[in-house]
Amino acid sequence: MSEQSVFQVALNTLNEAGRLGNINPGVMAILQAPKRIFHFRIPLKRDDGSLEVFQAYRVHYCDAVGPFRNGTRIRPKLSLDEVQALGIFMTIKHCVGGIPAGGAKGGIRADLGTLSLSEQERLIRAYIRNLHPKGPWADVPGADIGTGEQAMAWMLDEYEQVTGEHCPAAINDKPPVLGGTLGGEEATGRGVFIVLQAAAKDFGIDLAGAPVAVQGFGQVGSVVATLLHEIGCRVVAVSDVNGGIYDEAGLDIPELKSYLATKGTVRDFPGSKNITNEELLTAPVEVLVPAAVQNVINADNAAGIKARLIVEGANGPVTTEADTILTAQGTKIVPDVVANSGGAIVCHFERTQGLSDEYWDLERVNNSLYKRIMAAYTNSRNRAEEVGTASIRLGAWIEALKKIEQAMKLRGWV
Repeated sequence: MSEQSVFQVALNTLNEAGRLGNINPGVMAILQAPKRIFHFRIPLKRDDGSLEVFQAYRVHYCDAVGPFRNGTRIRPKLSLDEVQALGIFMTIKHCVGGIPAGGAKGGIRADLGTLSLSEQERLIRAYIRNLHPKGPWADVPGADIGTGEQAMAWMLDEYEQVTGEHCPAAINDKPPVLGGTLGGEEATGRGVFIVLQAAAKDFGIDLAGAPVAVQGFGQVGSVVATLLHEIGCRVVAVSDVNGGIYDEAGLDIPELKSYLATKGTVRDFPGSKNITNEELLTAPVEVLVPAAVQNVINADNAAGIKARLIVEGANGPVTTEADTILTAQGTKIVPDVVANSGGAIVCHFERTQGLSDEYWDLERVNNSLYKRIMAAYTNSRNRAEEVGTASIRLGAWIEALKKIEQAMKLRGWV
């Protein structure tokens, strides 16, 4: 399936959940498109004096339950279609996670590999200026693919230079020394791990020695793989943008992380066999964690998936058609809006800390994350059972839509 259809994939899920959950038609009409879209072009003078212009976006999807929050993605093929899809995912994710926030997403179409560090800084600062930021009660940008603590530090500093006041709650995913939270960088991967353990128990999968594949060995996938390795899972396959590796006996994840830090890729890791990303998806494993990009499991390859359990570390890795095929063949799927909500949950904690000027220790962050994400998983699973569907994804979306429906009715929007 083409990447341009990722927003339609999200709408397909939205509309099916709305039908199954008997959601008010007015609510569904409002949610067919974002509340507002910002798209602008950023001129950047390069270090060599040349000029390049970059396309940028920010999507405010729905703020019925709270202010817009999260996500700034930078990658070469970023499209408005993708950003809109991510905006609706964040809307649902916040509601499922019990977070009083609306869904937003943004980004810049750029190849960071072609930009110097100073060029990246100027581009990111210009992005914040163009957003005319209004603060923690209106819109709080955070990190995503292509951005991290350093980018968020630049964003916060630019925001504070523009407004003339310190406001750590205005930007999420920043370093702790600037008012960020402990545990933030690991939060998404840790959340996936927590939910994976719960789902494996529910579906009768013994994780001790179980073969697991993780597609994507970045900030999310590497954390998931590390935690699974620590509890005795056989992580037999992992991959990055260059391809994957496989070892039936199980990969030594700490050694692999050291190798990656030196070589810049997981390929050719000693003792393993090089495989393609496609081969990783269809590897003979009990659990599959797609933690890279959207639409990697689709109608073309779904029938070849051998995993009994799929836990979505990425946003939208399974298309609508693939979801139907997999569910019909008995594969259990824990959806992105639950499984990878750890980052959004801890961002909520980060904003809370910034507004109160009281900062938590790591134990409190991780314990609070566990409680919040387990509630999201349990509520979604129970909602699916209540409406008579085998799809936890639809259960999660219905759970979220019920909250949005209630908020919109109380506000008088419908």
